[in-house]
Amino acid sequence: MSTAASNNSPVDPDSDDVRSAPLPSDPESRAVKLEPFNKSEALSLGVELELQLVNTHDYDLAPYAEDMLRLMAQTPLPGSVVPEMTSSMIEISTDICHSAQDVITQLSPIREALIRNADKLNIAVVGGGTHAFQQWHERRIYDKPRFRELSELYGYLSKQFTIFGQHVHIGCPDADAALLMLHRMSRYIPHFIALSASSPFVQGQDTQFDSARLNSVFAFPLSGRAPFTLSWKEFEAYFERMTRTGVVRSMKDFYWDIRPKPEFGTIEIRVFDTPLTVERAAALAGYVQSLAAWFLQEQPFEPTEDDYLVYTYNRFQACRFGLDAVYVDPATGQHMPLRDHILMTMTQLEWHSEALNATQALGELRTSVESNRNDARWLREKQGKERLLAEVVRQAALRFRGQA
Repeated sequence: MSTAASNNSPVDPDSDDVRSAPLPSDPESRAVKLEPFNKSEALSLGVELELQLVNTHDYDLAPYAEDMLRLMAQTPLPGSVVPEMTSSMIEISTDICHSAQDVITQLSPIREALIRNADKLNIAVVGGGTHAFQQWHERRIYDKPRFRELSELYGYLSKQFTIFGQHVHIGCPDADAALLMLHRMSRYIPHFIALSASSPFVQGQDTQFDSARLNSVFAFPLSGRAPFTLSWKEFEAYFERMTRTGVVRSMKDFYWDIRPKPEFGTIEIRVFDTPLTVERAAALAGYVQSLAAWFLQEQPFEPTEDDYLVYTYNRFQACRFGLDAVYVDPATGQHMPLRDHILMTMTQLEWHSEALNATQALGELRTSVESNRNDARWLREKQGKERLLAEVVRQAALRFRGQA
């Protein structure tokens, strides 16, 4: 990954690309060239986690991002800690990593600092893709130019975007290889959704989805899938055509499930719910890295536009049913349990995961799949026992601390 572009961090520090100037009236003058795809180390990793800040009175979201950021700035840590859309959220990220073990080595001290500073503020930090019972209209937009701009553009959707995801960056050897990997990864989007699903509750209701978070993402006009092209030159031409319309100014305006990040030399996978623990977040990163190694070293299949015939259906199935979903193989049209497809894929990846020191990471994920357990299942079981969502959030906060 490019270090010059990111101060040794492979994740986006959320720069203020604010649309303060009026758009030119001439479409030709609006066109923006896409920046070059920077060189990165193939299979290098970066992880971002969006986290909830809750009070310790009723475990609702609490607007303490600014205080938390101030305290976190006093401790030297890997990666970065930055604000997110609303003031009850923060985002943590790693520096460049080379394995799942590297990811947990970096996330662990960040977690410990978060816990220590949350205790000072009498709040708690929680994982999960949604807060179980917060009311979107009570949220405050974080006071930052880009967030204010997005709030003006998207209205109430910006407050409903108080949702929490994990993003995984994977280093690619060149621009064309990045697009090839992006479209190969697209077949495994249902895996990522089901394995990370942790958002069954929204505004106090069980949505019957394992990942309800993504329903909020899908409301944005530039969400969904990237256009099918395997040539960076063609992708640059697409980007220029989009900027000419005035709808897009930068790659940050695309809310695709996977998008290229040319400044880092990566692709960024964006469909994961934030897990309840940093250990599971690291394991998921190890799964992505093992898949990427398989793609690069064995070239197992050539993606085609027809892969996307069942893309939306597979994605919906994973969001709705998690590990109990049906998976439609885009190459053969065969229907099979998603759980079986995940286990079959993990078996195919064994040699690659061993070479990447990811055997333990994939083993932990495999065990959860075999026992039909993800974080959404854990949250529902707690609610079934407690019958009180505030208590579920409290126990999720303890789990983030490693105490549950």
